[in-house]
Amino acid sequence: MTKEERIEASETRIFKAVFPNTTNHYDTLFGGTAMQLMDEVAFITATRFCRKRVVTVNSDKIDFNKPIPAGTIIELIGKVSHVGNTSMKVNVEIYTEQMYSYERERAIVGDFTFVAIDEFKKPVQIL
Repeated sequence: MTKEERIEASETRIFKAVFPNTTNHYDTLFGGTAMQLMDEVAFITATRFCRKRVVTVNSDKIDFNKPIPAGTIIELIGKVSHVGNTSMKVNVEIYTEQMYSYERERAIVGDFTFVAIDEFKKPVQIL
């Protein structure tokens, strides 16, 4: 499989409902919860791409463009955006959907860097 085919095959999409136990005092998704979900999707994407042990080494700029209210559905989409020797970057976007309409918009976007490691926690080549 080519690198481009592996990137396409590793794209990860997860849907969640935003319930009150995940919101802050403004009744919107807590930022820390959003970041945890994004890191999880990024981890799954990176693992699916290289099929090796990976660890998060960096989360680049995360833009919280729109608040995500309780009672909405969110879709998290992870895509490999760059592949290095032992590391890769995964871009994660969160889209909101109203439960009872077709309204959809991008709310949060961020990048996560992963390194592939061996059983001794030493970096290994990805490709």
